[in-house]
Amino acid sequence: MALRQMLGWSEGDLMRSDAKPCSRLMRQTAAIFTVGGALGFWVLCRLHYGPRVTVPRSLRWAGCGAVSMSASTATLVRLLSPECEPQNIAAYDQPKAPQASLP
Repeated sequence: MALRQMLGWSEGDLMRSDAKPCSRLMRQTAAIFTVGGALGFWVLCRLHYGPRVTVPRSLRWAGCGAVSMSASTATLVRLLSPECEPQNIAAYDQPKAPQASLP
C-alpha cells in the first residue's frame, strides 16, 4: 500500500532491524495527532462561534478534529513512510508467536 514504490522514491531495500515497525509508527503518530487535532479544532470552534460556543458543540468539534487528524496522519504514514513498504512489513511487522511458560 506504499505510494513510495509507485512514485519511484523506493529502492526496495530492507530497513535496519532496530528501526520502528510500521504498525508502531502508525499507532504513535495517530496518538500524537489525536491530541493535536482535538486541541486545534477546539481552538477553531472557539474562534468560529465566539461567545455563542457551548460545551457540547466544542466537544463535538474536538472529537471530529481528533478523529480526522489521527486518521489522516496514520494514512499518510502508511502511504509515504519507508517503514511501511511491503518488504519491511513482511520482514518486521509479523506478530510474534506466543511463548509457552512453565508452571
